[in-house]
Amino acid sequence: MTRPERTEDEQERLNRRLIELLNEIRVAMPGVQVLFGFLLAVPFQQRFAEATAFQRDVYFFTLVSSAVATALFIAPIAYHRVMLGEGDRPHIILVGTRLLILGLVALALAMNGAVLLVCDVLFGPAIVVITVVATSSLFAWLWFGMGLLRKRREA
Repeated sequence: MTRPERTEDEQERLNRRLIELLNEIRVAMPGVQVLFGFLLAVPFQQRFAEATAFQRDVYFFTLVSSAVATALFIAPIAYHRVMLGEGDRPHIILVGTRLLILGLVALALAMNGAVLLVCDVLFGPAIVVITVVATSSLFAWLWFGMGLLRKRREA
C-alpha cells in the first residue's frame, strides 16, 4: 500500500507527535493509578498476614512494577517541562516515546503480577499458570506484537 501525501510541515508534525504522546500517556495513567492504589491497600487487609512467602514476593514485585510504571508515565511530562523552550522537540518526543514504552512494559508486568497474586490466592497451580500465560500473551500481542509485526511487514 502507498501512503497518502502529507502536507504538514516539520513543526506541525512535531507538534502533532507531541500531542499524541501526551494523549497516550493520559490513556495509560488511570490504569496504573487504580492498580497502584489497590496495591497500597492490600497489606492493610487482615488476610494479608496469611500470605505465603511466594505471594509476598509477587506482591512486592507487582507493587514496585506499578510504581516504576507510574514514574515512567510521568517522566515524559516532567522532561518536556524541564526542556521547554530549548528548541529540541524531536529529542523530547524520542525520549518521551521510549519512556512511555518502558512504562507500558512495567504496567503489563504489574497487571500480570496482580493476576498471578489473585489467582494464587483463589485457585490451584494449573489455573495460575494457564491464566498468567494467557494474560501475559494477550498483553504482549495487543500492546507490542501487532505493531511490531506490522512494522516488520512494512520494512
